[in-house]
Amino acid sequence: MFTFMPSTRIDRARQLRRDQTDSEGRLWGELRGRRLGGWKWRRQAPLGPYVVDFYCPSLGLVVELDGAHHQDQADYDERRTRYLGQLGLRVLRFGSEYVFGGGLDHICNTILDACGGPLTGRPLTRPVHLSPRTGRGLLKSEP
Repeated sequence: MFTFMPSTRIDRARQLRRDQTDSEGRLWGELRGRRLGGWKWRRQAPLGPYVVDFYCPSLGLVVELDGAHHQDQADYDERRTRYLGQLGLRVLRFGSEYVFGGGLDHICNTILDACGGPLTGRPLTRPVHLSPRTGRGLLKSEP
């Protein structure tokens, strides 16, 4: 089924994928291709009015890497996290400096813990899909 999303948000997500930061690229290398516990991740995923760094649809889990500029926009980040929480999504935030400061293993372990461990032998939760008009979460119906 095709869902409509304004092209400006899709274009912005594509641009962010092309222009990813070094820390985003490093973490993406750990998440892509189901490398972390078998979980499927999307990067620079449009969710409602925002584009999040990493999103695991089957768990409703968002991971954000906050660079130095995020200290200046704490209110914006709080509103964004609150909005995503209202959709039923969990948000994990990490400082991007930890990716290269020896904390990548800790970040990956924290993410894996939030996922409930490796996927093998674990039932999937139902994925959250967003309504293109309202940006509100909808549960995908089971086949």
